Amino acid sequence: MHILSFDIEEWFHLLEHDAVRHETSWSSFDRKLPRMLGRILDLLDETGAKATFFCLGWVAREYPELVRDIDAAGHEIGSHSDVHTLIFEQSPRTFREELRRSKDSLEQVIGKPIRAFRAPGFSLVPRCSWAFEVLAEDGIEVDCSVFPARRAHGGFPNFGSARPLRIHTPSGELREFPMNTAGIAGQRLVFSGGGYFRLLPLPVLQRLWRRSDYTMTYFHPRDFEPDQPLLPGLGPMRRFKSYYGLGQSEAKLRAILREFPFQSVAAAEQRVDWDNAPVVDLASARSAA
Repeated sequence: MHILSFDIEEWFHLLEHDAVRHETSWSSFDRKLPRMLGRILDLLDETGAKATFFCLGWVAREYPELVRDIDAAGHEIGSHSDVHTLIFEQSPRTFREELRRSKDSLEQVIGKPIRAFRAPGFSLVPRCSWAFEVLAEDGIEVDCSVFPARRAHGGFPNFGSARPLRIHTPSGELREFPMNTAGIAGQRLVFSGGGYFRLLPLPVLQRLWRRSDYTMTYFHPRDFEPDQPLLPGLGPMRRFKSYYGLGQSEAKLRAILREFPFQSVAAAEQRVDWDNAPVVDLASARSAA
């Protein structure tokens, strides 16, 4: 089961970077999302793949026509928060408010309920596992926010599973599609998106996919845009992680999509035997904090 997903945001939406931390600064940057998203939709049309697009509520308000284009092409739309705020920087109240703004903005554009969610930067971490209950309370049925490994921000290394499972909360059950991991150089790493997808050579990626019966991808439009500007104030490591491999990434994705069958989260949900899927109780998730 290989799942294709994209986090839809502008090229400048890098997390934990002061120059773009607040929405008030975004108007000073050139907009590139229409061109970047157009390339992705053309690639999926070419390869016949369907995907889930986790969109910011801000995107729905700024580019409603782009969200309608995604929906019209037969792809699923989920929420990626409203204005790209890390969950662990919020309280339950502010997270709930932002989730509701995001869902409302997206639903007004496509006229369909939003069922799926992914946290910016996989920032649903052990200390804010209360977010699972908020998601269930507010109509989210499927979550894709768990990154069961360490990362610079976010990550849930003690979650214990990199397979589809159910999360029980006092407000209902969530179906969770976590990121997959693979052992590389003695480390548990996620190769199916982000920096490692751009860093690893295509033959290595193909071998890893052939060994995996479950993968959850996460791509951003900027991952395939070699001509994007350099954000001011980035340190050398952050600049490397954010910009390395942009020139080859689209060709890599095209090759992967041609070799392996991909589907949206909604389609994958129909293939899982949920009655026999592992169950995580919210109390257990909290104990990992």
